[in-house]
Amino acid sequence: MLFNSYVFLFAFLPVSLAGFFAIGKLGGRAASVWLIAASLVFYGWWNPAFLPLLGVSMFANFLISRWLLAVGERPQLQGWLLGGSIALNLAALVYYKYLAAILGFAGMVVADPVLPLGISFFTFTQIGYLLDCRGAPEQTRQGSGWIDYLLFVTFFPHLIAGPILHHREMMPQFSVSENFHPDAQNLAVGLGFFTMGLLKKCLLADPTGVLVAPGFAQADTLPMFAAWQVALSYSLQLYFDFSGYSDMAVGLARMFNLRFPVNFNSPYKARSVTDYWQRWHITLTRYLTQYLFTPLAMFLMRRRVASGLPIGRAAQRTMTGFAAMLVLPLGTTMGLAGLWHGAGWTFLIFGLLHAVYLSINHGWRVFGLPWRIGTAGSVGLTYLAVLIGAVFFRAPGVMPALDLLGGMIGLHGIGFSIPSEPKMQGKLALDVVWLGVLYAIVWAAPNTQEIMGEARNRVSSLTWRPSLPWAVGFGLAAAIGLLSVGGTGEFLYFQF
Repeated sequence: MLFNSYVFLFAFLPVSLAGFFAIGKLGGRAASVWLIAASLVFYGWWNPAFLPLLGVSMFANFLISRWLLAVGERPQLQGWLLGGSIALNLAALVYYKYLAAILGFAGMVVADPVLPLGISFFTFTQIGYLLDCRGAPEQTRQGSGWIDYLLFVTFFPHLIAGPILHHREMMPQFSVSENFHPDAQNLAVGLGFFTMGLLKKCLLADPTGVLVAPGFAQADTLPMFAAWQVALSYSLQLYFDFSGYSDMAVGLARMFNLRFPVNFNSPYKARSVTDYWQRWHITLTRYLTQYLFTPLAMFLMRRRVASGLPIGRAAQRTMTGFAAMLVLPLGTTMGLAGLWHGAGWTFLIFGLLHAVYLSINHGWRVFGLPWRIGTAGSVGLTYLAVLIGAVFFRAPGVMPALDLLGGMIGLHGIGFSIPSEPKMQGKLALDVVWLGVLYAIVWAAPNTQEIMGEARNRVSSLTWRPSLPWAVGFGLAAAIGLLSVGGTGEFLYFQF
């Protein structure tokens, strides 16, 4: 079920919301069961055949989490149990996402199994919970019952495409009795977030993506201006699509009196690639940093200490120290982050490209290089680096990505037309204006958190407040969003 569908907007959401607060009068446990049932309906609407997989995954991981907490005094056994449980979770992920590609390398051609919706997200969420059972057991015990765990995993605003939540930041909110009763402020803020997310998806992301598929399909023939148009359009489509989804997820959670962590914070305003990853898919960056990069970096530093090698700042300023303590863990983390998105060389290249970017970024800091290009130059250079990575992220293969990049530097001539889209040739001026409008929104307009008063120290005349003009404005925006729902597609991150 899509957030941007009539069945969700006019049936599922009002029924699930009204039922939650009506049953909440009977107690939080009953309301939680209702919300679990609604979330399972939401997930099963896409393909009911995958409900058993989700159920088995949750049942197995919940039992393992109890065992992990029970053997806390036996760290070696706990370590083996944790490692085995992570291996089982990853085995399911490998089977559905990577098995066909792995066998293809071995010369065996098999059909890809149908990918269960959201498997990467609910698998990572549960692995994170298991790791927390060992690393922060007392925090994890809060809200650790079976119903609490089901609600933590299935709550529909984050089930399909994130944000990737920590158990400790979500479940304590369900222990607050007031959260089971409607709150006018939260409903208003939630509707505001949701409305702006819907507009981003329907009015900005989907129309911008019209030329993306045919453009990448003909990457070897695109002249320079057409290639740039395709690449820029995709980067903006992805930006507003994921921004829209993130706003809608935050808004839906707020309607149920829950606060999700910010997952998207104007990433194209970033002045470095490090800054970019602190703004784009923020909870994924947090997850990778906490559970992969930091443990790997600490392991490598312990190995250096055991070998009698230094690990301080002076050691980082040597090429071997820099490579061992920063480049290697960054390359491993970002390479795996790329493959998390899908089984293919393009995703691996995307991840490794960002590892190179991040290594250069850290090298600039560690070695104290003096060259500075100002804010505008930093933002522009960061965006160009991200744009190149996005070409690999979207391309159906390595050669189409290289072909498109070749077209962008004029290897296929200088021109404006996409061969299979002659009807678009007369719209160049309009397309340029449209892209200009989108970049003005990206770089000059306040983001949703700032408009809704959720950003720290950012209050202005454009900050929402309960008033008649804002009510009329959001009412008109919601009407426009509803009228534009028909024909919109699924969110791009649903495929991951």
